[in-house]
Amino acid sequence: MKIDRKNWEYWWGEWIKPILIAAILAFFIRTFVAQPFKIPSNSMYPALKPGDRIFVSKFIYGARIPLTDIRLPKVRDARTGDIVVFTSPVEKDKYLVKRFITGGGHTVQIKDGGIYVDGRRIETKPIDGIFYYGRGEYGEENKVIEVPEGTFYVLGDNSPNSMDSRYWGFVPDKNLVGKAFIIHWPFGRIRLIREGD
Repeated sequence: MKIDRKNWEYWWGEWIKPILIAAILAFFIRTFVAQPFKIPSNSMYPALKPGDRIFVSKFIYGARIPLTDIRLPKVRDARTGDIVVFTSPVEKDKYLVKRFITGGGHTVQIKDGGIYVDGRRIETKPIDGIFYYGRGEYGEENKVIEVPEGTFYVLGDNSPNSMDSRYWGFVPDKNLVGKAFIIHWPFGRIRLIREGD
């Protein structure tokens, strides 16, 4: 069967090439720049509600190159209060969204509803405005928890209804995907997620 050159040039130029370029760009953006996620539960309520759709910045903490543990250069480290997305340390390939409390080499303590890092109460919003319940093996009231190097500790804003580091412990740094920076759906919830949200 002979291929009509003009017909092939038309299909290549008008359809195949643009679709390939779009697919490559989409893969690049999703892998290294930003990725969409849907919030499945109320563990981060009221900052994030079930059904919210968010974009997560992957380059800010250094996007991971697929199929490797190599990360690109980062803009900055995760900070206390960042809303982060990461792969679950207990359920393979499941993504979770929580609030970053501290990284490895520090201590965490839940006392009288407040969060203490290295013995000092976190007094920045919204953490200071949330009552945290001392529960679980890694979040027992008044217990000082040492966060191992190479890991981080996270909590959900809806403390009574969040499975987080209090129960399953620490998240390996390699599991960190990125920082939530915008709610893009539903329409009435569209907004940037700023520090203090």
